[in-house]
This record gives sequence, C-alpha cells and structure tokens, in this order.
Amino acid sequence: MGSLYPAVLTRPRLLVGLGLGLLAALAWAYTLWLAAHMTMPEMGSTGMAMAMPNPVPWSLGQAGFMFVMWTVMMVAMMVPSAAPMILVFHRVASDRAAKGQPAVPTAVFLGGYLAVWTGFSAAATAAQWGLHDAALLLPTMAAASPLLGGALLAAAGVFQLTPLKHACLARCRTPLGFLLTEWREGTRGAWEMGLRHGAFCTGCCWALMALLFVGGVMNLLWVAALALVVLGEKVLPRGELLGKLGGVALIAWGAWVALGGLG
Repeated sequence: MGSLYPAVLTRPRLLVGLGLGLLAALAWAYTLWLAAHMTMPEMGSTGMAMAMPNPVPWSLGQAGFMFVMWTVMMVAMMVPSAAPMILVFHRVASDRAAKGQPAVPTAVFLGGYLAVWTGFSAAATAAQWGLHDAALLLPTMAAASPLLGGALLAAAGVFQLTPLKHACLARCRTPLGFLLTEWREGTRGAWEMGLRHGAFCTGCCWALMALLFVGGVMNLLWVAALALVVLGEKVLPRGELLGKLGGVALIAWGAWVALGGLG
C-alpha cells in the first residue's frame, strides 16, 4: 500500500490528486476556523447555545449548523484516507476509456462516497442533539459523564476486534481488489460504487468517529488524532494490526475512565 501513491500519480492523475488535496485542505480550513470561533461570544444565536454551561434546547437552525459542521469535518477526516481508492478508480476508468469503453467520471464516484458520509453526519447530528438535550455533553461537546466516556471508548475498542470491522477494513485497504469485484458501468455504476465504498468505509470507521464525543467534537487535536488512526489503518502495511492493538488499548482506557468515574 505504501507504494500506491507514486504508482497512480501520472500527469492526468496528478490533477485528481491535487483536487482531492484541495478539497481536504478547504474542509480542514473551515474546521479550524470553526473551532476557533465556535465558543466566542460574538457567534450569536447559532453558536451561543453550544457554548453555554446550561445549554437551551436546539432549534432547527442550530441542528442544521451542526449538520454542516459534521459534514465538513467528515470530508476533512475521510477524503485523505479514501484518496488511494479514488486515484485507483480514476486510473482504471481512464484506462478503460482509452480502450473505447464508456467513460466513468471520477467525481461521480467521489460524490457517492461523500453521500454516505453525509448520511453518517446526519445520524451524528441527531445523536449529538439527543445527548445535548439530555445534558450529557459538556460545553466542549465532550461526554459530561466518565461512565459515558468510558463506555464509548470500550465499545469502540470492542468493535475494533470484530469480524465486521476487519471485513470492512479489508475492502478499504485493497482498492484494486474492490474495483475488480464491484465494477459497474456508466455514471450510475460509478455512483453505486462510490456508495458501496462509502458504506464499507463507514462500517470500518463509525465507532472511531463516535469517539469525537469523548475528546470533544471540535477538539482539533482529537479530530486530527482520529483522522491519522483511520489513515494508518487503511494505508500502512500492517494497518489491520494497528486496528487490533488500538482496540485493546481503547478497552483498557475505557475501563480506566469508567472506574475513575465510579471512584
């Protein structure tokens, strides 16, 4: 996997790589800006409810604001780890088009992939809304209870060790293998392939994303750390071992946090 990037970055593919880099950079820039301004008093009604010690129930506008935040943050975190798959898709589609077969737009594949993470963002927003209204989140949007934080850590750790996790991770770690088994013709086919890859990626990473409620949804160090873990699992030569070791560590950490809350 470590040699995948130079293998695909010929001149036309370099443009696709640069486009993905720009998309991720813009998403990270917005996330950084939001983290810097979210708890500032001058944010007004959209942000103030998130920053108050005793937050009032969300309005639909505030929920929409949080949905946009989650969506952009998922783009920032997931596009870098999906880049190998997208670049290989572009290579295969370009080679097929050069042979006179129907052209398949790479942007459609990317759109299908991001559509799944947009759906995940909606679910995460709904979960945050419920936790917020139940007063289970601190103003930093982290779990207010050590028991909740410990349970989330341990649950994510257990999931890291399950067959479902590793089945999904295996599909994310083998871009060419995924395309050979999942290829579909035409624009609709590209969209469906993007959806399927997004589904495998979400199945692999959803529990790690839930840990944002432990460290703080807009804690940039926590967000960056989780993004690096996801990237490492997908592209490092022993990424699957990283996931298993991380699972054991998360279980131990969760137990320690939960027991501290009982003390």
